[in-house]
Amino acid sequence: MARFLLVHGTSHGAWCWRDLVPALTALGHEAVAIDLPSHGGDTTPVNSVRLDDYAKAITRRLTGQTILVGHSSGGFAITAAAERDPTNIAGLVYLCAYIPETGKSLVDLKNEAEEQPLKGAFDVASDRKSFRFKPEVTGDLAYHDCPPGTAEMARHLLGWQALAPQTTALTLTDASEGLPKSAILTTQDRIIPPAHQAYMARGISECQEMNTGHSPFFAAPEDLAARLAAIADAT
Repeated sequence: MARFLLVHGTSHGAWCWRDLVPALTALGHEAVAIDLPSHGGDTTPVNSVRLDDYAKAITRRLTGQTILVGHSSGGFAITAAAERDPTNIAGLVYLCAYIPETGKSLVDLKNEAEEQPLKGAFDVASDRKSFRFKPEVTGDLAYHDCPPGTAEMARHLLGWQALAPQTTALTLTDASEGLPKSAILTTQDRIIPPAHQAYMARGISECQEMNTGHSPFFAAPEDLAARLAAIADAT
């Protein structure tokens, strides 16, 4: 049995893993989903959040060898956690995620993509310290291949995202670089272009593709669970 800690991406919360947790449990694994600071049920003020706060929140939940799964911007959060303390981390899985490079922030990596599908997709707070998805675009961007009702549910749950964690660069060391890494790329993604996902994952030998959009945990939870279980078996 493997233990997974599921780490959400921009503006999401633990709620986005609702279908994957039981799918992994059905395969005999333990799966826990976390609300990062200021997300979901966590009441941390959004403007106070930094990338290291994400790392601290993740490492506090590690009580034994655990595989971290980071979705989208969660790729930075799980890597930051590994840099802070890799002791209880068995591996890192980047799920249609931004994969850090030394000296580059998430915003830097995003801006390197040839396509920019998120241009105009956000409302920005007046102090420019946080942002959120515009409700009218979320369905087509993030949930176009998901079951009916998914986009409507998400519109009510998506929250404000602190900008600071996404403008913070990491310096990668053996703490994270020495861990087993896998990447799952989504070929119908409308948020992170598939070609850019592949580019960011170029240094990871264990890569596979899913024929879904940016939310495989809703679009194909059983398939995703089987892939994560196989990664755990190989780790």
